[in-house]
Amino acid sequence: MKIRKLLPYLLLLLGSVIMLFPFVWMVSTSLKAPIDIFSLDIIPSNPTLDNYLKILEESLFLRWFINSLIVAVITTISVLFFDTLVGYIIAKFRFIGRTFIFFLILSTLMVPTEMLIIPWFMMSSELGWTDTYWAILFPGLMTGFGVFLMRQFMEQIPDDLLNAARIDGMNEFAIFFKIAVPQVWPAISALGIFTFLSNWNAFLWPLIAIESPELRTLPVGLSFFSSGEAESQWHLIMTGATISVVPIILVFILLQRHIIKGITLTGMK
Repeated sequence: MKIRKLLPYLLLLLGSVIMLFPFVWMVSTSLKAPIDIFSLDIIPSNPTLDNYLKILEESLFLRWFINSLIVAVITTISVLFFDTLVGYIIAKFRFIGRTFIFFLILSTLMVPTEMLIIPWFMMSSELGWTDTYWAILFPGLMTGFGVFLMRQFMEQIPDDLLNAARIDGMNEFAIFFKIAVPQVWPAISALGIFTFLSNWNAFLWPLIAIESPELRTLPVGLSFFSSGEAESQWHLIMTGATISVVPIILVFILLQRHIIKGITLTGMK
């Protein structure tokens, strides 16, 4: 009986070690001198912060960091507002074509991102958006998944609650912001977190849309440390990756309760 009780914990411990090892190795490599990066020591024999000073002083890392932050924050705010609003309208308003529009939105989830790259690029070129922040931003300002998620949650809000607010004289935007949004806050929190993380880590489209080194996002900027005629600068790549993980860790620490609650409620829906 004791073995049966201990087995799940041992499996969880093993899984945790497997998942944490790449992160520990990344941090360890960021503290090693270039000559020691291929050593198998998890704890550096001669730890140094020179890699951090070098990447901050001799590259555009801070600019890339700010670019990623701008893109992630703006797209997250846009997705939370528009996807929640559209989900509310589809769930709580009756109009001709409502179901058809919802299925059209769902159909966008079936199109691989790689198939959209060429239309996005042609649109950016024709409108003069290439090599600008707007080129990176516009594909992610609304998402089909966000609309679907928020519509499912909005369906659970009682119509009587909304009708009571209308009888009291509240307009539709006030009902949306003061009645509907607080009811689905866990879902909004989870959607915001996942949207932020996906845009923070975006690589393919920013790589295609941006040419100027000053406008690169963090994943794209770090990739150039492993390109060119010179050898890959793994110590700088690991250092940059370590710093780039900090915002993600902070997001999870501050909002982990909302993440868990949002995922739980999503499963219940």
